[in-house]
Amino acid sequence: MTSTPYTVHDVMTTPVVTVTPATEFKEIVAAMERWKVSAVAVIEGEARVVGVVSEADLLPKEEFHEHRPGMIEQLRRLADTAKAGSVRAEQLMTTPAVTVHPDATLPQAARLMADRHIKRLPVVDASGTLKGIVSRSDLLKVFLRSDDELTAEIRQSVVKRLFPLSHKAVKVTVSRGIATLTGEVRDGTLIPLAERLTHSVEGIVDVHCRLVGPASS
Repeated sequence: MTSTPYTVHDVMTTPVVTVTPATEFKEIVAAMERWKVSAVAVIEGEARVVGVVSEADLLPKEEFHEHRPGMIEQLRRLADTAKAGSVRAEQLMTTPAVTVHPDATLPQAARLMADRHIKRLPVVDASGTLKGIVSRSDLLKVFLRSDDELTAEIRQSVVKRLFPLSHKAVKVTVSRGIATLTGEVRDGTLIPLAERLTHSVEGIVDVHCRLVGPASS
């Protein structure tokens, strides 16, 4: 009953800083510094994503610069020690890249990041072509929506739809992302649903539902 949920397409960053599998280590570092990003997508062909190189993939080069790992450490940190000796993106990148589609919802993207322990996701279409990138900070953009905008959406998408006959008796206020609903409605059984739907509005931090049903005679 609420308005269309925000999707990854709504918050993703474009254009994306990219490199090719043959891009060398220092070029990758220079690109990250120039564009102030912490990761780059590795593409080939017609912008098809084949991997991601992040700062974490580059740091072993510095970590093991003056420290030669022993046999046990090499076995325990095989991936890191291998990357310490790598010089091109194809050797450094995390592959296959964990990606997300533009029409995925923000909760879906957030769960994918949490499940895979990653900070960003290349956004690709059905053919695997790069369209953007979404990071943790991008997913938080919905919390920048103004209180007035949130108030209007709650009133239109929740209150008027659930309580078409008594919506004028409902007061909706939003302060710092916290929504408060007060007033008397004709159908008290819908109050829990109103609270849940208000919580689902993108950008709402918390809900104080003080709605009441019709007074007993």
